Amino acid sequence: MSGHVSRRAFGALVGGLAVTAASSARAQKLEIVKVGLTNVATDIGLFVADKRGYFRDEGLDVQFTTFDSAARMMAPFASGELDVSAGAPSAGFFNAVGRGIDMRIVADKVSTPPGRPSQTLVVRKALVDSGRFKTLADLKGLKFANTAPGTAAWGTMYRILERADLKPSDVDLVSLSFPQQVIALANGAIDVALPAEPMTTEAVAKGYGVKIITDDEVFPNHQIAVIFYSGKFANERAPLARKFMKAFLRGVRDHNDGLDEKGMFKGDKGEAIIAILNEYTSIKNPAFYRSFPLAFCNPDGTVNIESIKQDFAAFKAAGFITSNVDPMKGIDMSFLDAALKELGPYKK
Repeated sequence: MSGHVSRRAFGALVGGLAVTAASSARAQKLEIVKVGLTNVATDIGLFVADKRGYFRDEGLDVQFTTFDSAARMMAPFASGELDVSAGAPSAGFFNAVGRGIDMRIVADKVSTPPGRPSQTLVVRKALVDSGRFKTLADLKGLKFANTAPGTAAWGTMYRILERADLKPSDVDLVSLSFPQQVIALANGAIDVALPAEPMTTEAVAKGYGVKIITDDEVFPNHQIAVIFYSGKFANERAPLARKFMKAFLRGVRDHNDGLDEKGMFKGDKGEAIIAILNEYTSIKNPAFYRSFPLAFCNPDGTVNIESIKQDFAAFKAAGFITSNVDPMKGIDMSFLDAALKELGPYKK
């Protein structure tokens, strides 16, 4: 009897070791994908896909690195240090493509249909209270913080100034990340900022600034940010690139499931997404994310090509584009198309 039990125990031990070894082997097979992002609320599709294991379902070990703007990602992206990045279509991107560097816009990250702003012009409260700032024309001569020259946020700023019959040269431009813009408003180092959520609501809630106008008002359906693939990732790891896109879209769709038609979180699904935002971003207050509409993250990943062309034209007019590159050269929808064939169109 004891020998029989011993054999059973031995068999169970061997079986357990085999399962452990198999699990370990599966874990070791995860392919590392390095992703650059700016760690704002509209990175939610990436956060959800990571938190809920959608990337791991596809055999991917996704590793995030935070940058203060998409423009700052261009160098590590071009050198192959990043496989994917999430940020604005910038002049730096077009210039890199013009130099023959293979980089591609592959899907939407956030755009601005009416009623779904991404960024907001915020003026330091003291300037509003004193009467120094009353209309957009009063931006002239003020210290204006934006993320970096030649980004989609710069394109938004350009149109705000255009509405006031002003030029970029009429303001004192400084480059600051979104979190730095909030700090600079608080200590009076800048007069005007153009932050994204959640930094906009933070600046206003704490009394540092006053909301003046939103980007969906000055540039409806602006393609604020996109998902980029490096040429190396797209060419040498194409199957993984398709899997990444599928997982990302699943994350974006979960996010959309938690929103009402105005972009406000609702119900249990909304609360679950808020919990993920609280975990991944610097804001740890659930009530905070219930206080403003989230910008639009397209659940089908569709990119507004016309908007990208308009930003390109503005960059070129400002002298940021240094080559004769075709703006369409860096756009590749094949990975999105493959993912949509598997997932089908979004149904809420």
